[in-house]
Amino acid sequence: MKKRLGAIIYRTLKNDLTFDEIMDVIEIPKAKQFGDYSFPCFVLAAVYKKNPHQIALELEGKFHDEFITQAAAAGPYINFRLNREIVSMECLQTIGPYQSAEKTKVMTIDFSSPNIAKPFSMGHLRSTVIGQAIANLGERCGYNVIRINHIGDWGTQFGKLIAAYKRWGNEESVKENPIQELFRLYVKFHEEAAVFSDLIEEGRSWFKRLEDGDTDALKLWKWFREVSLEDFQRVYKLLGVQFDAYNGEAFYNDQLSHISDLLEERGLLKHSEGAMVVPLDNVNLPPCLIRKSDGATLYATRDLAAAFYRKETYKFNKSLYVVGMEQSMHFKQVFAVVEKMGFSWHKDIHHIPFGFILKDGKKMSTRKGKIVLLEKVIKETISAAKANIEMKNPELENKDEVASAVGVGAIIFHDLKNDRTTNIEFSLDEMLKFEGETGPYVQYTHARACSLLRKGSGIKSEKTRALTDEHSWEVQKLLVQYGQVIQSSFEKYDPSILAKYLLHVSRVFNSYYAKVKILEGNQSLTSRLLLVQSVRDVLKDGLSILGIKAPEKM
Repeated sequence: MKKRLGAIIYRTLKNDLTFDEIMDVIEIPKAKQFGDYSFPCFVLAAVYKKNPHQIALELEGKFHDEFITQAAAAGPYINFRLNREIVSMECLQTIGPYQSAEKTKVMTIDFSSPNIAKPFSMGHLRSTVIGQAIANLGERCGYNVIRINHIGDWGTQFGKLIAAYKRWGNEESVKENPIQELFRLYVKFHEEAAVFSDLIEEGRSWFKRLEDGDTDALKLWKWFREVSLEDFQRVYKLLGVQFDAYNGEAFYNDQLSHISDLLEERGLLKHSEGAMVVPLDNVNLPPCLIRKSDGATLYATRDLAAAFYRKETYKFNKSLYVVGMEQSMHFKQVFAVVEKMGFSWHKDIHHIPFGFILKDGKKMSTRKGKIVLLEKVIKETISAAKANIEMKNPELENKDEVASAVGVGAIIFHDLKNDRTTNIEFSLDEMLKFEGETGPYVQYTHARACSLLRKGSGIKSEKTRALTDEHSWEVQKLLVQYGQVIQSSFEKYDPSILAKYLLHVSRVFNSYYAKVKILEGNQSLTSRLLLVQSVRDVLKDGLSILGIKAPEKM
């Protein structure tokens, strides 16, 4: 609808503005009495050398198209009312699951990325579910998406863990409960190191042995990695998340010298207090540290190696990194180095930052053992959903399957309904709510639509007629925006746009359900059922993009 209106305005203005400039300013009025869309004439003030109110008055009678029933000046705006007959027929006949564009481009997306030998905590949830949703949006918008889990499996923390295992660990305890035992050792190391500072050097020594290929150190590291990945898979299965590659930091060990050579060849590496850096004064950034004075590589070196590997292997058109906001400077430096090296694809790599999940107003700390285990939270929400079903619909089929869909959906939606850049305070009570602005509310609305369609399936159908009453119009206006919402969510890398839209559709549809006798036998019955079907399809499709299942019964 917006594009069609934009084309009419563009034609009427006779090229005074570009089509994109017009599309950028068309808006939906806050109050529905002002119409369906508004065009602010401020953007024409400089062109016509008149005040916006005068421009609106002069233009209001010049829009001639059957798609518009009214164009009225209101202050500096022109408010448009659309032809409900035309919009309704298009909505009822075409709205449904968003048709994916032909996949002609490649996008890599790096998300989740937990550290091995540490529990999968609530702190890892945001990257995982935001990344999954953006990956799904990318697929709908014409990309072959490569999902990458850049596991944290290298660095001095593994020297610390090996030192802790050698001092206090035993094989049987790790085999019996791998992640919990390794995590206990990691926390104990930091507690002891606060008292006995020589432990820090011991940890560094073990990491040096690991880097040098020491057999004992490598054997333990590989074991820790294997049991960690097995544990992660259990959580990913609960969330319905899959990856195409698990190439972690260690994968790039043999590619680091190539990065140093490339930088050396281009004369970009400089000595700084014994370390090797790439100066970035040209873009007002601190120097990017490539090698420390002892020759050790850093995150930047590995992320450069990963960027080049992904470009060469996947030939991406777009490469995304869904990593916390605290890493923003790091990625600015890495991307600036790629640009300074002369590679034009630096403009195709993007950091997608997000805020923290806080506990009592503070970031969760793995080192201090202050975390909330994600798997525990998932199981608690599923259990709460099961109890809710037992109380409200004890005869429901597939209760366990529905409880899992509702419990996991509650967690994912609770995250994705928030703007990704905001911090979220962890609250199990909030996640366990099944009413209001929640995933279960959207799922229940979908189930309600399915129920109506089941009840209406045996009723004799009539031909499709336009629905032009006020209640139907509010639903249809929203439904025809679905494709635009998908595009906007992807372009802004913000799944909350889609999540909020699904909440809006649910609220408006439930209002429609309360005010209109949908199954009443009259000439518009077929059209009303088609409208219900469109709502069902949009809710199911939108939830699936967010990584949430849509049960047909709840």
